[in-house]
Amino acid sequence: MKLLVTGGAGYIGSVVAAQLVEAGHEVTVLDDLSTGHADAVPEGARFVQGSITEAGEALEGAEAVLHFAAKSLVGESVEKPGLYWSHNLGGTLALLDAMHERGVRRIVFSSTAATYGEPERSPVEEGDPTRPTNPYGASKLAVDTALTAYAGLRGLGAVSLRYFNVAGAYGRHRERHTVETHLIPNVLKVATGERESVHVFGTDYPTADGTCVRDYIHVADLARAHLLALDAVAEGRHQIYNLGNGTGFSVQEVISVCREVTGHEIPAVVGPRRPGDPAVLVASSQRIQSELGWKAERAELRDIVADAWTALSGS
Repeated sequence: MKLLVTGGAGYIGSVVAAQLVEAGHEVTVLDDLSTGHADAVPEGARFVQGSITEAGEALEGAEAVLHFAAKSLVGESVEKPGLYWSHNLGGTLALLDAMHERGVRRIVFSSTAATYGEPERSPVEEGDPTRPTNPYGASKLAVDTALTAYAGLRGLGAVSLRYFNVAGAYGRHRERHTVETHLIPNVLKVATGERESVHVFGTDYPTADGTCVRDYIHVADLARAHLLALDAVAEGRHQIYNLGNGTGFSVQEVISVCREVTGHEIPAVVGPRRPGDPAVLVASSQRIQSELGWKAERAELRDIVADAWTALSGS
């Protein structure tokens, strides 16, 4: 298939683009490089530098779109809500209109479990209430709402994939965020000497070791889910799937495994809880497992950390 991958120079988008090329698809990557990296675009993919608001050229001949281009920092979304609404929602609406004009009727959307906000239960299921607590999650939920509307009004076929924490690496493709907010890469940066210590926010949660528990999914497993979702897109229907590894890992577990993998002490500084941090956030993947046959193949935390460390350290 001829496919357009928006945000394909970013972490997740580049891994999906690489897997698509490996599967024999003809891939065009559209990215404005505001957070992505040109050298992350996989060999064999065509690269167009530009915004999703001007996707016309990149869409020519495309049969489907895989959409990753988004602003994704929670803190920044609170400070600059207009940026997130205009880019995440406004940009996506412009993309959907450009797709409609060119007869492209299939899209896989990189959504987020932040659409659920602070869930009442864990694991979180697709039918649970969506109550995002920040503009990032709210803008992503608005896109999901738009996809449902476009499916009904224009016959668009769409699949949204919602996931919490993505980690690990796929060959040379790894996390390279200018502002890094994810736990695993920040812990590993202590081992490389880029940071002095890792901060632990609270050790008094009702969990086994008192630290927060989160769902981590290997980026290769996540990318594979996007390829399955592409095959499952049905025109006139918007489907939503959660993605997770089936279990959760605590902050202390992550730090301990990083110490084991890297052989470094990795000092940890304990501080008070951060407001709004739930004790446990884990996504249920039962729906995508039963309907699309997906399951996490690299669900062990050590595998996830080891791949991330190899890509970061070159060892």
